[in-house]
Amino acid sequence: MNFLAHIYLSHNNTDLEIGNFIADHVKGKKFESFPNAIANGIIMHRKIDTFTDAHPVFRNSKRYFQPEFGLYSGVIVDVVYDHFLAKNWEQFHDLDLYRFTQQFYKTLQKNEALLPDKTKHILPIMVNENWLYSYKTIKGITNILTQMDARTQFKSKMSTASNTLTQYYAPLEYDFFDFIVQLDSYSRTLINQINNHEDQFFRSP
Repeated sequence: MNFLAHIYLSHNNTDLEIGNFIADHVKGKKFESFPNAIANGIIMHRKIDTFTDAHPVFRNSKRYFQPEFGLYSGVIVDVVYDHFLAKNWEQFHDLDLYRFTQQFYKTLQKNEALLPDKTKHILPIMVNENWLYSYKTIKGITNILTQMDARTQFKSKMSTASNTLTQYYAPLEYDFFDFIVQLDSYSRTLINQINNHEDQFFRSP
């Protein structure tokens, strides 16, 4: 799952939101340098990624992209699922998506001192272009995929993945709804474990 899903799956817990958001910029055991509440979010992110990568529904979605995009198909599906989450946001959250994204950006800005350097670098761009809200449209995720493609020196061809999305839009959206219910249940289980102070479980990746 991509940025928006990880934030959503934190279920309005600010520390978990921050940890889930910055996790890709925190390698190995560097999570141990963060406050426990944020470290839990980082480890939660990793567990969600492991659950996602192994899930048969996610793997089914990847098959639409694998012939053309190979190893990048999973990254693309992460972004595609964020599109479906953003598009159908009112079914998942009481706060409208625009207000939700603005609220989250303010949370990051208030806690900027805690953020990894890579996160600090992308934050102004993310806020200015409102990445999280832009996921609602195919044009928006095409822009995101193009930026990701640029980081591979356009070897991944991810900038063209929206063509495949458009071609298989209905079955991919079906997969998303099937998967998000199961992933949401899993994330709530993880949050319950955090709330029950199972620190040792979350202090290891």
